[in-house]
This record gives sequence, structure tokens and C-alpha cells, in this order.
Amino acid sequence: MGNENGTWIMYGVEWDDPECLHTYKDAIDFINDVGFLPLFKNDIPGFSLEERTVPEYWWCGDSEVDPWEWREIIARSGEVAYGKFFSKKAGFISKKWLPYFANARRDGYDFDALWDDEKASRRQKLIMDCFEVEEELFSNELKKKAGFGKGGEKGFEGTVTDLQMKTYLCVKDFRQRRNKKGEQYGWPIAVYARPEALWGYDLVTSRYSENPSDSAAAIAEHMRDRYPVASKNQIKKIIR
Repeated sequence: MGNENGTWIMYGVEWDDPECLHTYKDAIDFINDVGFLPLFKNDIPGFSLEERTVPEYWWCGDSEVDPWEWREIIARSGEVAYGKFFSKKAGFISKKWLPYFANARRDGYDFDALWDDEKASRRQKLIMDCFEVEEELFSNELKKKAGFGKGGEKGFEGTVTDLQMKTYLCVKDFRQRRNKKGEQYGWPIAVYARPEALWGYDLVTSRYSENPSDSAAAIAEHMRDRYPVASKNQIKKIIR
């Protein structure tokens, strides 16, 4: 997605293009095949869901063909991880490649160890402590429980984004909130969870036995193989 003279432009393909993804299932299969994928167009040509879909269908509201709706379905499916994983922007990581990103991004640290070694911020700690009690939390609930908002801590969105970038959190689902009567209302909002709560500690940390730099090197090699046009600096941005 680009901005030209104040107008947002979506990039993509025609419906009958051989590279076009027609359903969310096609998208999941492609993500699992390529390993990891940003949601929107970026500096690396072809490296996004946007560029594999029909531009006119974005935000049309039809979940059969709308890639914006697909991201909710894909997150809910549990088949791949979804969150702000790439340069603080949204994207997907397959379960095969999630352990590589977790090891490289976390530098081999579970969050508690990161905090103990004074490598995590107090704001990050306030948020992650909430998941010691709850397996999942609506964005608004997490903000309140962690003490952010009016009269409290600042920088909630940035802190949650940083935790996603480090793979300590991901988006499990998008759901409408419920009022006191239990009735749904408003737009669907993000529901956050730890990857370990979704796919198990053993899977997420399965590359901890290797040096984080080796995990990063594996991601870089895979990128060079799948996207040979990507520069060294572009690949470095994807990893870190």
C-alpha cells in the first residue's frame, strides 16, 4: 500500500493472474510455503499478501474475497502466527519458521529471563505480567489491566508492538466487545496471546538450542532463496 499525492494506492494482481490468491485458505497455504510474509507491500518486490491479491477487494467487507477480512480469519485459525512482526507492521509467520524468529528476535531469552537481566522495560513487564493470569486478552482489557491510559502509563500501542516484534505476543483473534448484557458491539478488536499459549512452549522455543545468530542466518538464507532481489539491508530489516 502506497501513498501517491495524498491518495492511498493498493498494489496487486488481476483475479485471473496465476499468482492471485483467491481465498484465505490459499493465503494460508502460500504463507506456509513461503514461510513468512508481510501484510502490505514493502521495499522487497512481491513480498506481501497485498501483491498477491485483487486491489479492489480490500475492505469490501466480503470475507470470501476481502484480504483485510482474511487476516482476522487467519489469526483465528491458529494455523500461522499473525502480528506486527516486520518493521513494526503486520504480517504472518508459519509455525515452521516461528521458532527461528523467536530465537533470533528474543536472543534466546524467555521474557522472565529478559526481565531478570534488565533487558526488558518496566512497561513491557506490566503487559507480560497480565498473561501470567490470562491466556488471552482483548486489547482494551490488556491496556486497563496493565495500568495504561488516562492517569496511568503511556505508550501502550508502542509497547505492545515491541513485544510482537520480539515474538513475545501475537494476535490470536479479532472479536467484537460485549456490553454488560453480553451483547456484541462495535468493530472487532485485537485479542492478544503469547505464542506459547497457542502452540506450546516446546514448539516456540525449539531453536533455543542453537545460537540466535544461526537462526537469523537461516532466515536470511531462506529470504535469499525465495526473494533473490532482496538486498542485504532489506533482509536484515526483516530479521530484526
